[in-house]
Amino acid sequence: MQPAAASPGRAADGVPVNQTATSSADPPEPDLTRIFETIEFRDAYRISYLANAIVEPAYDAIRREFGIIRAEYILLVCLAHFPVLTAQDVSRISRRPRNSISRAVHRMLAEQYLDRAPDPDDGRQARLRLTPRGRALHEQIAARLVERQEEVLAALDAKERRQLDGLLRKLALHAAQLPE
Repeated sequence: MQPAAASPGRAADGVPVNQTATSSADPPEPDLTRIFETIEFRDAYRISYLANAIVEPAYDAIRREFGIIRAEYILLVCLAHFPVLTAQDVSRISRRPRNSISRAVHRMLAEQYLDRAPDPDDGRQARLRLTPRGRALHEQIAARLVERQEEVLAALDAKERRQLDGLLRKLALHAAQLPE
């Protein structure tokens, strides 16, 4: 008896080409997105997941290309939107730990992305400003984050984007009033 001939798209054993035979003992791949519906804190998890989907790949690329980490960029982005801030202000705005912001301040000063001056009202604080070099870096990095944000939010039409913007604004303003 001759072996069965392979047909187009199928091997001689009948298994489609580019697919592997699985034994009945192999469990099916779980649907990992099911957690979006089953987790106890569904909204917080989804918001966190989306934020990570936007920022993590972007921050990895930023670290590789520009050599700065997330806390350092958070410092730059806050200072890009306020003419003068203290490290404590940045920590409050971003809800990032003060020690990570403090380390970022020292590194960004050393790299000449920031200027620092004593705070005349509080000798323990320093007033921070972006240098032109820091502003240029912020603009390059912001463009990357906007690009990634657009990729993730592309599933929404213009009306949905406006609704999302309004809801996120409302929630962010409410969260800003909550104790840390």
